[in-house]
Amino acid sequence: MTKSFSFHKLGLFLSLLMVVGLVSCGGKKSDEDSDGDGDKGAAATTGAAATVDMANGATINGTVKVDGATPAVKSVKMDADPACKAAHSTPVDDNHWIVKDGAVSDAFVYIKDGLNGKVYAAPATAVKLEQKGCEYTPHVFGVMVGQTLQIVNDDATLHNVHAHGEKNDQFNMGQPQGTPAKEIKLDKMEVMVPIKCDVHGWMNSFAGVLPHPFFSVTDASGKYEIKGVPAGDYTIEAWHETTKMDGKGVTSDQKVTVAAKDTKTVDFTLKAE
Repeated sequence: MTKSFSFHKLGLFLSLLMVVGLVSCGGKKSDEDSDGDGDKGAAATTGAAATVDMANGATINGTVKVDGATPAVKSVKMDADPACKAAHSTPVDDNHWIVKDGAVSDAFVYIKDGLNGKVYAAPATAVKLEQKGCEYTPHVFGVMVGQTLQIVNDDATLHNVHAHGEKNDQFNMGQPQGTPAKEIKLDKMEVMVPIKCDVHGWMNSFAGVLPHPFFSVTDASGKYEIKGVPAGDYTIEAWHETTKMDGKGVTSDQKVTVAAKDTKTVDFTLKAE
């Protein structure tokens, strides 16, 4: 009787240990799920996505200029691919630095800090990246986390689309003439993701991936505008590529405070590389 009773007690003790172990494992998983890292949280909290209040939102605008001499503009040699050369009646210049009266085109301006972890719903419409005339259009663009990036080949030649993200998964895919558009989704915040064509070395583009829609790209006059910004205190950053084409770029930060329906002008000056 004593021996039987001991085995019974031992069985109960082991069962209790298993229950405690399962509870402990469950608690650990919960901690991992609630990881506060911004990049991981961006994709994970889509279900509680905020909406943009355009009626009461503020507008931030301004101009991006350059301080110092930028690299000389060079002509792109497309002779190696007859289809690329035939697509242009005049020589094509590289687009690393486009400056007019000191103002810079293709600078990416965005809210870097101040949204307090808010994640916004990605639009259902895709952002289109075209390969036309053996160039990427647009050269610099923004896309939201989880939004579709549609990549189209309009040229009569093969292109290879190679994304070199550090936080987002890299992709490398061939896109022959006449093939359907490729659709990609980038799921982590990253400024910027370089996109290149391994077939045509001069082709490059840059994608800014954000969990919110408060970004803009400067136009030919170096101007940008960001609308619908909630009232608050923010850090705004302007980014521009360097000729290394590695996505690191040159940057400048500015602080700004906006109230509902406010309009604030925030200008930037970037140091030439």
